[in-house]
Amino acid sequence: MSPRGDLAALVSAARAGDSAALDELVRVTYADTYTLAYRLTGHDDDARDVVQEAYLRAYRGLRRFRGEAQFSTWLYRITANCASTLLAKRARTRTEILGDDEPVADSRAEHDPELRLAAADERALLAGALADLPWRLRQVIVLRDIYDLPHGAIARELGITEAAAKVRLHRARRKLRELLVAAPLDGDGQDERDARAS
Repeated sequence: MSPRGDLAALVSAARAGDSAALDELVRVTYADTYTLAYRLTGHDDDARDVVQEAYLRAYRGLRRFRGEAQFSTWLYRITANCASTLLAKRARTRTEILGDDEPVADSRAEHDPELRLAAADERALLAGALADLPWRLRQVIVLRDIYDLPHGAIARELGITEAAAKVRLHRARRKLRELLVAAPLDGDGQDERDARAS
């Protein structure tokens, strides 16, 4: 049986009340669900909160799942909605202050600055720019450029037309480029970015 068939069988058994099938369903989908949550939130703790809430919602709605879409697509949609809710809540409540002179130490060899600086800076720059995108633009970038979903699938995920998905993706990539070009190569430009944002 194909992996898709295995998943469908697990979903069917879980809908019928088989708790072992439900546990296995979570096990086989967890890595992808967490990865999506992390890509959308950019933060490990937030991603774990999103995954927990997504599985709770999926569990509550499992009996209503009729299989019109693939289970993984349905779970992606729930995860994206949970991420959107959490990010909106975090934006209203989170305040993080880190002094400029506070040391941040990491003694692990694999994070040796001399060995990893260029790659880490590049990843941090991209992650920061992605996190700075508005939610609706970040969502389409993640679905297309990270999950490689076709435009039609993105349109269905977001409840928009395929043409609108293409336009949104174009805007998202343009905005991401602008953010990457404007981002300073080190921390010295933070005041300038803050001034532009205010």
